[in-house]
Amino acid sequence: MLQLKDIVKDFGGRTLFGGVNWHIRPGDRIGLCGENGAGKTTLLRMLAGQVSPDGGEVQVARGTTFGYLPQDGLEHRGRSLFEEVRSAFAELLQTEAALARLEAAIAEKHRAEDMDRYATLQEAFRQGGGYTMETEIGKVLRGLGFAESDWERPCEHFSGGWQMRIALARLLLQRPNLLLLDEPTNHLDLPARDWLEEYLSAYPFAVVLVSHDRFFLDQVVNRIVEVWNGSLTEYPGNYSRYLDERDRRVSALFEAKQRQDEEIAKTEAFINRFRYQANKASLVQSRIKQLEKIERIQVPPQRRKIAFRFPEPPKGGRLALELKGVEQGYGELTVLSGVDLAVEKGERIALVGANGAGKSTLMRMLAGVEAPRGGVREEGHNLRLAYFAQDQARVLNPERTVLEEITAAAPFDMVPRVRDILGSFLFSGDDVQKKVAVLSGGERNRLALAILLLRPANLLLLDEPTNHLDLASKDVLLSALKTYQGTLVFVSHDRYFVDALSTRVLEVAGGAVESYFGNYEDFLRSKAARGDTSHSEQRVEQAAVAVPAALSDERQERQLSYEERKEAKKLEKRRQKELSEVEQAIEDFESELAELEQTMADPELYQDQERWREISARHGKLQERIAGLYERWEELQLPESA
Repeated sequence: MLQLKDIVKDFGGRTLFGGVNWHIRPGDRIGLCGENGAGKTTLLRMLAGQVSPDGGEVQVARGTTFGYLPQDGLEHRGRSLFEEVRSAFAELLQTEAALARLEAAIAEKHRAEDMDRYATLQEAFRQGGGYTMETEIGKVLRGLGFAESDWERPCEHFSGGWQMRIALARLLLQRPNLLLLDEPTNHLDLPARDWLEEYLSAYPFAVVLVSHDRFFLDQVVNRIVEVWNGSLTEYPGNYSRYLDERDRRVSALFEAKQRQDEEIAKTEAFINRFRYQANKASLVQSRIKQLEKIERIQVPPQRRKIAFRFPEPPKGGRLALELKGVEQGYGELTVLSGVDLAVEKGERIALVGANGAGKSTLMRMLAGVEAPRGGVREEGHNLRLAYFAQDQARVLNPERTVLEEITAAAPFDMVPRVRDILGSFLFSGDDVQKKVAVLSGGERNRLALAILLLRPANLLLLDEPTNHLDLASKDVLLSALKTYQGTLVFVSHDRYFVDALSTRVLEVAGGAVESYFGNYEDFLRSKAARGDTSHSEQRVEQAAVAVPAALSDERQERQLSYEERKEAKKLEKRRQKELSEVEQAIEDFESELAELEQTMADPELYQDQERWREISARHGKLQERIAGLYERWEELQLPESA
């Protein structure tokens, strides 16, 4: 449906794409990955027709419709939410207006031609979904987190994050056959992300997206395209499979580069040794031409990563922090009421709930930044807490340099170590002299996290620490938090992050807080066992193993879920290992088959009947073996597609 041919694009004196060829097929679900600045957003904008290539051609199949969601710059005003989203059905609305005009004409004159025209338009309106239009609008708005009370609100009353949701709702309802999404999960809470995953997984047309949400990519895409060094490299499967395959390919590339370098070194040594010997002149010239023809292998640079560990926490009591009968609100609005919460030593607690439910309010009360208007907050023995607010990066002084900002926050004994800490967070060399004002969102968050490390704490309160971090940085932060020996309470809208880290989930909803042991998947199962599928109805229905309704003990439930996940991981590891072995065997046998077929193409082979029979028999056996391996390969694919 869309093809890039020899695309060249320069940006700011740098070549982003150099002779790129790429093909998007109907029904593809593609995730674009790569370092920040590699050109992912530029590529999306080029596909959408907003950016023109400097060379090459973008070929688009007739009838292709585009829908593009940018990261920012979205604003809707002048209409209510419902009317704005309804405008996605422009053609149907025109048909609806034409039907209304014809109804008036028929009521007045009863002309046969009007009746015929009305019947034709009515059928087109029905087939186009005109009679289910408002139902679809409601489904999408509710899925993206809009309450019905919001539907008549003017669009200009919604903040930036909700403006993005309005744009996304219009795009989904337009149903273009090429959907281009740049960070669609930004500003979405977990229930809305779950809903969007389900919607895109069932979307009947092609989707190309950029996302820093690993779980989202794993659920939605079936192909990863890596943008690197001016080229595009395709990997079949989701993001997790891409990571494994990329490591394998890069390792093979490094080995090939090493072998090539050795061959080049030998050739250059021969040239240098015999360059001035007349009797070796022809050999030297041959080697020189040979060197010129070699296409040098390029290997990707080692990706820079955050590498750090949290300081050893001071010893504290069994109970880190407790809220008793806490109430909080603003003016006449009550956000939380009657909250009882005990945070025990060593727990890793995730707060989940819709945007605006009160998660950040609860975090501020836990941190002591905001006093409750009712109830008691009690600290445990020797509590040392560190609080990372959702807008932590905003409290940085924009006039200071990176080095000045962290030095100002550092205790006296930590000042000599601030450069080392900055280096761990990718601030090295001249980077430390950058003004905070010119840092990107991801750089500001990294600096704020670095400052958090300056003082050892036995309770970390992290409100959206993964905002603006790329996938690699999120993975390293996750690894550091897994090894952290203190207590952790966090808010994150990254499903993979929550699943991998939490030992307890607190749902904040309706002014109350309810506790569920386990991670987010366990939380969904527990909700389903109670008959509540409000968070992710379809995902719960598709869960591989349901929690028995009679199992009421939460500790048993958590242990059961843990064992199930452990066994599933073990089986998946075995499947992936066998799959890799089968793919390697297919590759080896197909190479041998190609060599045999090349031999069989030689007419001289048929002069030797015995050798011909031997090769022919081997050819038949190889074909049978390859066919059997392909059958096994398809069987091994089934768990992934199920």
